[in-house]
Order: sequence, then structure tokens, then C-alpha cells
Amino acid sequence: MRRAYLEDADWDELLESFPQAHLMQTAGWAEFKADFGWSSARVRSKNACAQILFKSLPLGLSIAYLPKGPVGENWNELVPQIDQLCRARGAVFLQVEPDLFEPLPEELLETSFADFKREEHTIQPRRTILIDLNRDEEQLLAAMKQKTRYNIRLAERKGVRVRQSSDLRGFYRMMQTTARRDGFALHDFSYYQRVFQIFEPRGKCSLLEAHLDNQALAYLMVFLHRERSWYFYGASDDESRNLMPTYLLQWEAMRWAKEHGAAVYDLWGIPDEDEDVLERDFTSRSDGLWGVYRFKRGFGGRMARSAPAVIKVYRPLLYKAYKFYRAQKQAGLDAAS
Repeated sequence: MRRAYLEDADWDELLESFPQAHLMQTAGWAEFKADFGWSSARVRSKNACAQILFKSLPLGLSIAYLPKGPVGENWNELVPQIDQLCRARGAVFLQVEPDLFEPLPEELLETSFADFKREEHTIQPRRTILIDLNRDEEQLLAAMKQKTRYNIRLAERKGVRVRQSSDLRGFYRMMQTTARRDGFALHDFSYYQRVFQIFEPRGKCSLLEAHLDNQALAYLMVFLHRERSWYFYGASDDESRNLMPTYLLQWEAMRWAKEHGAAVYDLWGIPDEDEDVLERDFTSRSDGLWGVYRFKRGFGGRMARSAPAVIKVYRPLLYKAYKFYRAQKQAGLDAAS
């Protein structure tokens, strides 16, 4: 068995062999999550590797989470190491959210995670829209809905411009406005500050600001790792939405990602419904992710649904208590929204 922990530099060097690896499997992501109570450990086999996050609990227990991994192939060679690591860390359970899209290779999850169960609840959104950046700008624009192209050009005609920014306080104030308007939960300022501080100096993140006459109208934080890019966070004010700054921001984020070598731009999160349901209901619904689907669908791309989570429970009674706590917390969020 190979050593169960690799230092950050060794880990990122290993990931260079996997240009499709997800941002959440990088050393930077582990460094970011460490500021919010998570530790990390890494394992590898001949053809695969995985970074697992652990949230400490009292009495030497923990929650284990493997986001968007393992990386590579032949995961069944790696799973015994992951299992041993989780047992050594006192994991109540391990949840794995593979970096795969449907349709899945036949029986892949069952073969690799034979003693795991499917888990419907996922931390990361399952359904998204992926935009192929391996086209020139005219082709990218041509693939968009006509109204989206019109709104991009309208913003430009109205004098809206986009620039790179480091105004995290302005971004967060606008995030608070957006959260109140759209009814979603918001992290503390330190969360967005830390992720920017870690990834921006490495060339893996940019905060884009749409402005008019030096007045900020909207922000977007885009992330990059090798051949992939993601739109994770966006914010806009209430007064300037008629200037369509968010449309121009998305277009400039795609251009930034393409210029920095990305082949795919991931719009990250739409309602987990079949496409015919989304297209039937998006004009009449605005709850949850429905409002953002109305916006995101206009940029073209293809809809994709990630693999289901799988879970292994090591301490069933404690896991049952955790599920009860999670359900109560979600009920509180639903009541407040």
C-alpha cells in the first residue's frame, strides 16, 4: 500500500497527470476548507488518487467527505485505502460524490463501491449546464438564445464594462442583496475572502466586476483548474438589472476561462429535473434554483447530471442522529425562506 498522505506540492504534481481533475480535489481546496474546520488526507494507487475531507466531532469521531473524486481509473484499487483511512479517523460515515456525469459506465459505482449505498442527498448540485469552449467567440455567441445575445449587446451599448477586481467587500455587500432577493443562504464574508485569497494568486480564480461610470453593478467569481472552469458565485444589485450587467459578466467569464486554457465552462447548479420539465415550468417558477435556470439556459451548452452520491455508514446510530439533525436544520431554512 502506498503512503496515505501526500504533501500539497506532491499532491498537485500528481494531479498534473489528470487534466480533468476537479478543483475540489486540489491542494488549494483542502487549504481553503481547513479554515472552516475540515482537515484532509490523500491516498493513491497505481491509476487513481483521492483527497478526503474530515470534519472533527467530539470523542475522536468525524464526518468524512470525498467531493468530486476519486481521480483517475480503477477506483476499486483505491477504496480499501479510503476505507482504512476513514476507520482510523473515527468516521461516522463517508459520503462520496464522484466527478462523473450520466450516463455512467455500466455498474461502475457498484463495482468500485460494492459495500456502499446510494445517497439521494448531495452537497454539490447534481444538474448543471456545460458550455464547450472549444469554439471561437462567434460560435459561442451563435449557440446562445437570441434574447441572451441581445442582453449582452444591450449592456455594452448602455456603457457597461467588465474589469477584474479585488473589491471583496463590495462583492459581499452585493451578495447580501442578492441573497435577500433570491432567498438563498449565504456564507460569512471570510468564506469568500479566503477562497479568493487562495486561488486568485495561483491564477485559478478571478473576481469580475460589471460597472458603469465606476459604479459597480454586479460581480462574478469564476474558477479554473487545467481544462475546466466553474461559475460558483455571482451577485447583482436591485437597481441596475435593466442594464443587463449579469449577462455581460457571464460572457466575459467565459472569455477569461477560454483565454486561460479551459475547454469547458460549468454554470454550476440548476434544478434537478428532467429537461422537458425545466422547459415546461421555468417561466412559472422562481423558487430555489428555478430563477437561475431561466438565466443560465440562455447561454447555450448542454445539460448534464452528475452521478448520485454513495455512502458508507460506520456508526449507524450516530448516523441516524446526524440525519435527524440535518432534516431539522433544512426545515428551519425552508421556514425562513
